[in-house]
Amino acid sequence: MEVKFHLPGLRRNYPLNVLFLGMLKGHPEFFREGVKIASCFGEFPTSLWNGGRNSRGDQCSPEYINGVIQSLNSWGIPVRFTYTNMLLNEADLQDPYCNFCLKVAHNGMNGVILVSPLLEEYVRKNYPNMKITSSTCKQIKGAEGVNTELEKGYDLVVLDYNMNNQFEELEKITDKGRCEILINAACEPNCARRGAHYRHISENQKNMVKNMTLPPEQQVELKPWECKFCAGAHQNVHTIKDFCTYVSPEDIWEKYVPMGFNNFKIEGRTDDFFVVLEAYCHYMIKPEYQGQVRLQLLRSLQEAKIVQVAQPSQMR
Repeated sequence: MEVKFHLPGLRRNYPLNVLFLGMLKGHPEFFREGVKIASCFGEFPTSLWNGGRNSRGDQCSPEYINGVIQSLNSWGIPVRFTYTNMLLNEADLQDPYCNFCLKVAHNGMNGVILVSPLLEEYVRKNYPNMKITSSTCKQIKGAEGVNTELEKGYDLVVLDYNMNNQFEELEKITDKGRCEILINAACEPNCARRGAHYRHISENQKNMVKNMTLPPEQQVELKPWECKFCAGAHQNVHTIKDFCTYVSPEDIWEKYVPMGFNNFKIEGRTDDFFVVLEAYCHYMIKPEYQGQVRLQLLRSLQEAKIVQVAQPSQMR
């Protein structure tokens, strides 16, 4: 039995993901039955085609991009680019940075998570060896819609989080092995603003990339988005347990896997290390080892100078 987890982050969480891969290889006894890391998803900031979550900052160097892809692939881990910007036009398809990332990853092992039909057509034509995932950002409702999407030849289809725990509907899906369940969605269940939020992120992402080429006085002001569920570290696997969309570790092994689902997505590519680490331990580590693993990984991050822990000052 394989229980496949898809982990967030090619830049921000990359050090944590590598440490976690090393732990899975060196200490498989810490992990729940059948755990496998099936991919690392995200993008190298700042990517024009990015969507789903805001990303900003300098663009990564070619050496860094090459290094991360080669490193993860050497572990047998595919990279999946989250290119879910839904506002792309023909001119955007020629973006040199995103095309470079695809060229580096175009080896038959890696993939792209997509929303835009325009970008999907472009990727299928120019990067035919990239595996294509249909994104949860499409917000497909119901098993009938999912089954129609599965017929389009996607490698995976990420389900809308509102389908979580709707087991009568999930049972109607014809190819459960090609579906991916978003297990720790931080959004309010049945959020009426989720689609508008995706469009807002897509618009801001385009303006972020545009601003990188402009002097400060000419830059476009980014639009704010107010939402109590977009509070970063305020939401984690412990605060969402009362959501009807929350999927527990017990649900995965006792309900979803016996039904035929075995792909599970952990969101968090813009969260801090502590929130992401807690999600990893919660879902993939046996309860009796979670404290030990959490402490070991935090110490490894400190030794690598990824996180800094200040020493307490002496009492006077």
